[in-house]
Amino acid sequence: MSVLSQTVILLVLSNVFMTFAWYGHLKNLSTAPWIVAALVSWGIALFEYLLQVPANRIGYTQLSLPQLKILQEVITLAVFVPFSILYMKQGLKLDFLWAGLCLVGAVYFTFRSGWNA
Repeated sequence: MSVLSQTVILLVLSNVFMTFAWYGHLKNLSTAPWIVAALVSWGIALFEYLLQVPANRIGYTQLSLPQLKILQEVITLAVFVPFSILYMKQGLKLDFLWAGLCLVGAVYFTFRSGWNA
């Protein structure tokens, strides 16, 4: 499996955990004290880091740091949008789609010079 594929898969999985750690408590623990939500979120975030750290180490063998960061941001939104719509029952706005288009531009400019640019 290519370095890019390994990196993307690990970052997607990492972002699923991250999204639930950061936002899942708003739905599931809304009546719990904030400290309970924080401790549960930290527990979930451990799995995020167990995937994110290796993803970044693998990716950094062929990607530059800015490329890794842009890749992470795009994956974050690719995971967050379905989470927001399907799990949190939030509406989709046209402005979110325009913001996504801006990210496509960011990916283009970050990767247009090739790997390790």
